[in-house]
Amino acid sequence: MNDVATLQYVHDADGKPVGVIVPIDLWHQIEAERETAYLFQSEAMKARLLAAKNRTEGMSLEAARAKLGI
Repeated sequence: MNDVATLQYVHDADGKPVGVIVPIDLWHQIEAERETAYLFQSEAMKARLLAAKNRTEGMSLEAARAKLGI
C-alpha cells in the first residue's frame, strides 16, 4: 500500500488545505525517525545506539528475569 495515497486532507470552508489525517502506522514510523534523528544529535548517544545495534552477545529474557529476581 502506498502511504501517501492514504493521506486525507482537511480543507476549510474556502477549500484551503488546513490539515492532514495520517494513518497511524505511518505516524509511528515518522515519530520513530524523528526520535532517532534527535538522539543522533548527541555524539555520545549516537555511539551508544550504534554499539547496541551491532551487539551480537546478549542475555535471554528468561536469564534477565532470573538475574533481576522477577
